[in-house]
Amino acid sequence: MNKKVNTILFILGATLFNIIIALVSFIVFTLMYIRFFMMQMPESSRSWAFSGIFLLSIGVSFLVYRVLLKHLINKVEIEKYFDPLFVRKHKNVN
Repeated sequence: MNKKVNTILFILGATLFNIIIALVSFIVFTLMYIRFFMMQMPESSRSWAFSGIFLLSIGVSFLVYRVLLKHLINKVEIEKYFDPLFVRKHKNVN
């Protein structure tokens, strides 16, 4: 496989991983909310709680993704296996 294929497969895999982490954290936070907090909250604020859980799960997936990506960058030589996504076509001559 060449660098472009590696890059595309990495992007697809990382996106799938991020979505899975977001779904798992949403389910975990929802179960924790139902178990510990739902009956103590008024009904009018329950919909806001699910919105907050959704945003929290996106934030958690972003943080987990950043930590694992930073670990991967430190462990693997990125330029050796992946092609850059954005390449400058023209160089500025000043």
